[in-house]
Amino acid sequence: MQRRDFLKYSAAIGAFSALPLWSKAALAADRPALPIPGILAPDAKNSIRLAVQAGKSTFNGKTATTWGYNGNLLGPALQLTQGEEVTVEINNQLAEETTVHWHGLEVPGDVDGGPQGVIAAGGKRTVKFTPQQRAATCWFHPHQHGKTGHQVAMGLAGLVLIDDPESRALRLPKQWGIDDVPLIIQDKRFAADGQIDYQLDVMSAAVGWFGDTLLCNGAVYPQHANPRGWLRLRLLNGCNARSLNIAASDNRPLYVIGSDGGLLAEPVKVTELPMLMGERFEVLVDTRDGKAFDIVTLPVKQMGMTVAPFDKPQPVVRIQPLIIAASGDMPDKLANVPAIPATDGITERWLQLMMDPMLDMMGMQALMDKYGQQAMAGMNMAGHGSMMGNMDHGKMDHGKMNHGGMNHGQQGFDFHNANKINGKAFDMNTPAFAVEKGKYEKWTISGEGDMMLHPFHIHGTQFRILSENGKSVEAHRQGWKDTVRVEGGRSEVLVRFEHAAAKEQAYMAHCHLLEHEDTGMMLGFTVA
Repeated sequence: MQRRDFLKYSAAIGAFSALPLWSKAALAADRPALPIPGILAPDAKNSIRLAVQAGKSTFNGKTATTWGYNGNLLGPALQLTQGEEVTVEINNQLAEETTVHWHGLEVPGDVDGGPQGVIAAGGKRTVKFTPQQRAATCWFHPHQHGKTGHQVAMGLAGLVLIDDPESRALRLPKQWGIDDVPLIIQDKRFAADGQIDYQLDVMSAAVGWFGDTLLCNGAVYPQHANPRGWLRLRLLNGCNARSLNIAASDNRPLYVIGSDGGLLAEPVKVTELPMLMGERFEVLVDTRDGKAFDIVTLPVKQMGMTVAPFDKPQPVVRIQPLIIAASGDMPDKLANVPAIPATDGITERWLQLMMDPMLDMMGMQALMDKYGQQAMAGMNMAGHGSMMGNMDHGKMDHGKMNHGGMNHGQQGFDFHNANKINGKAFDMNTPAFAVEKGKYEKWTISGEGDMMLHPFHIHGTQFRILSENGKSVEAHRQGWKDTVRVEGGRSEVLVRFEHAAAKEQAYMAHCHLLEHEDTGMMLGFTVA
């Protein structure tokens, strides 16, 4: 921290401590303080140590077993620098296998941490890589096949902050946890005893695992006191299956300055910011008026995600500006984002996403049996017409369902392999195709015929979106991305891979609704 900033923020803390007791009480408003992940930078040997461990956390007055990196829940923010090699030593102290995937990092397949990068229970793994990409907010999380959803639900997630000279030169808010604030947003469901209530079953395989409690950095509706001025929020949708629609409770604008892969060319003003699972956005919010407000998520049109309390806006975090002024600014120009190159004559690939109709039918029925019609609020059911005819007043005759010439029946149906890409469920040992390193390719990801939301994520690259779900690309989504929206339409992305990925450590391309990923909607591919 520079000396003048240190003096300024020391003054801010002093001003806060000098507030009268009634003012402090108003500031607290019975809200917990927003937990801020600590910054973990490489040591003198350019090493970072991560322990994957179990712990205890308290939610709504009850104690639950949770998992975290170097702590009870979530993990530190790893500070990396463009062009500087880092060694990460991972110690898995859990009683089961896990992996650590570097989501958004452009690193070789052998250190990417996909489902082949298994760390045994009690085992260790060391990876070494040099981030060459632009400054960005990325994250790390498990990628254990069939168990990714469970391990993330238990609390395993952390941020990765990549720094570069271009971003350092800007006068953006940079004081971590003061005016540069991470918001890891997740929903959870708890059992009566307070434990995290996770199941991978027919319903969650179809619509995903979702909860009724919203957490921000692991806390329920916390509060953050910031210097009055420009506030930088680094947003991560860390939910297993819930898309978000971020806004300010008083409708003040959000200025999007960065997406998954780094800064945009210039700020983009929005009042609502839809976020897919796994996506990150950086936004600036003007708090110079000194008025308190909430960051909220508005109701979304996604199957199951309008179940109460999410049929109404839900608060994420309370923002309470202090009397001291902030020093950060919002530049007119942010970063150099090159024009999209011509796509004539490049290799094209087609990826068709599809859920087995039996899972679609059984999952929807289970959802309605549990939550009623509220679970379908705002949904267009036309896309599920093939199975709606088999529902009689909300009940299904499983015996009449015949798919692929085989009567699955509820007992014999294998939902663990019922989500597919190009007609195939994930096969760990057989990559789907080979990509030539350094060459652009155009990938079309289609959800036509399948009305589920699929946030599609590709490892090993930051790409550019050419069209998204059949529409032109919104301004704040025209920068570098690693996740694209596919929902009943088709999306086109321009990809290029600068690192190798062999068959034994192939890159993944998959739906980032984690229960879809865990039940087959994923493929591996090589790069050479």
